[in-house]
Amino acid sequence: MDELDVDYVIVGAGAAGMAFADTLLTETDASLAIVDRRAKPGGHWNDAYPFVRLHGPSLVYGAESRALGSEAIEAVGINRGLLEQASGTEVLAYYDQLMRQRFLPSGRVTWLPLTDYADGIAASRITGARTRLCARRKLVDATYADTRLPVTDPPSFDIAPGVRCIPPHALPGVREAPDGFGILGAGKTAMDSVVWLLEQGVARDRITWIRPRDPWLLPRENLQPSFDFFIPTVGAMAGELEAARDAASIEDLFGRLEAAGLLARILRTVTPAMYRCAIVSAPELELLRSVKDVVRLGHVRAIEAGRIVLDGGSVPTSPSRVHVNCTADGIPRRPPQPIFQGERILLQHVRRCSPCLSAAFVAHLEAAIAGEAEKNAMCRPVPAPDEPLDWLRMQLEDFANRRAWSQSPELQAWLANSRLDRFSGIIARAVREPTPERLAILQRYREAAGPALTRIAELMAGAQAGAALEPA
Repeated sequence: MDELDVDYVIVGAGAAGMAFADTLLTETDASLAIVDRRAKPGGHWNDAYPFVRLHGPSLVYGAESRALGSEAIEAVGINRGLLEQASGTEVLAYYDQLMRQRFLPSGRVTWLPLTDYADGIAASRITGARTRLCARRKLVDATYADTRLPVTDPPSFDIAPGVRCIPPHALPGVREAPDGFGILGAGKTAMDSVVWLLEQGVARDRITWIRPRDPWLLPRENLQPSFDFFIPTVGAMAGELEAARDAASIEDLFGRLEAAGLLARILRTVTPAMYRCAIVSAPELELLRSVKDVVRLGHVRAIEAGRIVLDGGSVPTSPSRVHVNCTADGIPRRPPQPIFQGERILLQHVRRCSPCLSAAFVAHLEAAIAGEAEKNAMCRPVPAPDEPLDWLRMQLEDFANRRAWSQSPELQAWLANSRLDRFSGIIARAVREPTPERLAILQRYREAAGPALTRIAELMAGAQAGAALEPA
């Protein structure tokens, strides 16, 4: 068996693994082996549906060393007027170029595609060749938050013979117009599928949407990390804190966030039971609201020839309808673990809903700080959200990290100059280029931060105490 000695073995060439590797290349002289079961870098983007776009601006996605897109404004389409969002094809091309034009020419990266990794052994899926990988410094696991997609994860429900049930990526391949479409799921993939169908001219009354839980959504207009959008973007950050500071209860908190335009829901008459950082623009939300045939009977248990069986009942269907399976878990919620674990680094988010920045920041800590305890103190994991209460949990963990980072001028400077953390950058620029309106927003943010975090912790403690009293 061949043996390869490198400083770091990175398992996973998705967004997190590539961002981590890129920062290590910049800030150290380390050698790297990157292992992935797919043929090309980019992780789940290799399996994405054709009409997918980045859910956030291209400006803050990818790796530190290479921009993905620019501050260009979308001139056409449903999100015109907002910062551009790369298509899935553009994201894959970006990672391919990053590997071919930066990583491999460095002479410090060994790329092992189509390769499985277990217990120190890399096994080629093509030749079966096995190579022992020896990490002189550390093994980096970039798969802990691996994305689950309908095309790669089989449905968890039974499908009768003759039923047409497809993943979203097969929608553009539908050749004969069906009697209607059934969208199964309530997450961002389901929302993208609904919007795409409506944009193709499918009548809204030909869409049945099975939503087990309605989601709280983040308005895209508030998440524009460009200095030109400083007022709405940083104003929204201040508004979140003010809503938390003044909330009398968790219900009141979400009411305040919605009233201030900081969270949205598809139907105002239905209380959301899900929060997963999904982002929508006002025009997208209008399209989602136009679908009236919505089924709220829980999760799909089976699709039979004439009905869809759900937790709480059933609804009619037929073999002439196309059912679109959007029920994969996306980013599974896993228990947080220490990121630095001796000879192992377990990549997790350290900023809410920010996989690329999180991985790059962890790599910077690895390069800049020697002590493991100090590094872990700087990066408490921020777990993937699932329920509305996670909005509060993420705020607490996110601010705990920000507070720790604020004690280090070096980390503050790194963040302010980070391509992936434009929020810190535009705040730093506002301090350098003050106007009364910018200063007023920054003052609101500073004044609300402490009381808001105290109140969020109180609300969380109350919710947890109430849950402990509930019967099992």
